[in-house]
Amino acid sequence: MQHATQMTAARRGDLTPQMRQVLADEKIHESDLLAQIAEGRIVIPANREHKSLVAKGIGTGLTTKINVNLGVSEDCCNVEAELNKVRRSIELKADAIMDLSTFGDTRAFRRRTVEISPVMIGTVPVYDAVARYGKVVANISVDDFFDVVRIHAEDGVDFMTIHAGLTRTAVERLRANPRLTHVVSRGGSLLLDWMTTNDRENPFYEHFDRLLDLCRQYDVTLSLGDGLRPGCLRDATDAAQIQELIVLGELTKRCWQAEVQVMIEGPGHVPLNEVVANMQLEKKLCHGAPFYVLGPIVTDVAPGYDHITSAIGGALAAASGADFLCYVTPAEHLRLPDADDMKEGIIASRIAAHAADIAKGIPGAIAWDNAMSQARKDLDWNRMFDLALDPEKARAYRASSQPLDQEVCTMCGDLCAVKRSRAILEGK
Repeated sequence: MQHATQMTAARRGDLTPQMRQVLADEKIHESDLLAQIAEGRIVIPANREHKSLVAKGIGTGLTTKINVNLGVSEDCCNVEAELNKVRRSIELKADAIMDLSTFGDTRAFRRRTVEISPVMIGTVPVYDAVARYGKVVANISVDDFFDVVRIHAEDGVDFMTIHAGLTRTAVERLRANPRLTHVVSRGGSLLLDWMTTNDRENPFYEHFDRLLDLCRQYDVTLSLGDGLRPGCLRDATDAAQIQELIVLGELTKRCWQAEVQVMIEGPGHVPLNEVVANMQLEKKLCHGAPFYVLGPIVTDVAPGYDHITSAIGGALAAASGADFLCYVTPAEHLRLPDADDMKEGIIASRIAAHAADIAKGIPGAIAWDNAMSQARKDLDWNRMFDLALDPEKARAYRASSQPLDQEVCTMCGDLCAVKRSRAILEGK
């Protein structure tokens, strides 16, 4: 039996094929999964038109998921290179891919991405509205915006970032509380332009029921975007950000009333001492909906290393309640990431997510670490490589510096503490 959405099915107590896939992937009881989906604390982004999808859940009690951003732009319009990134992201165990294409035949690229991807796909339709119609932003009509949402849904997109919380009231808060970096969200800045030039309310807020109808028809999960997220530490946790978050909490309830799945997007640049408070605010104001954080980046002075600044913030954020991390690469703030940048970003985000899962007590999370520790104690190098988050890099490092005694490594050699203490304490 096909239900309108995963939330509809859960509220009726029906287990969908997508829920069964989540149960096979996670250590959560069937009744708990149904209850959390029914209450909106877990989402399963699974557009019924995405035929190649192997569904995953995001939310309370589940492992922290990570997303990869990619897509073609006017300055870097290499479709095959981006499709190779899609394939590589899947190999590197990303949980989701967002196609943020802004140039060329965006629909052809999006359809191909959906076709080859078993992981969930997300988009930001407002970007595509600009690319598709080639109009000055202010001249894009409300129908244009919603036509693009419909097209993305038809193409099988599982979740869409919609900046519906950037209302005229939020803009007033922004003007009354000036920022250093103003609006750094591309989608947010486009809607700010449209609203200001036309002297009108955000079309996605004003016509939110129309948006819900489209999402329910295809079971698209709404990812309510943070158009007023802070773009630097100085702007973090300010009045505009919180005003938008309050509206997102109100829209969350409307989504649940319509049985549309929803998650909330969170801040970008946040000082380390404010990360936990931001997680608590989102969970409180948005009623426990899954939280998708863009970083957060915890210092502004490390261009070229923002995969590290993001992993620091992401680990703390996820340990404090965030459910979904958007990766950041070393190229952040500098250029479109290449394949090597993408790998660095994925690995850093996966490290952050797994560290957070241990801290959150996700069942089975620490078993992986315990297995690695056993392999290290046994000086079983092949087992260590098999267990490594990045086996390729671990093997390459080992091969690059060979010890005289193959049982140890060149860091300690004959002074290997593991080998020596094992011999003393275990008679080996």
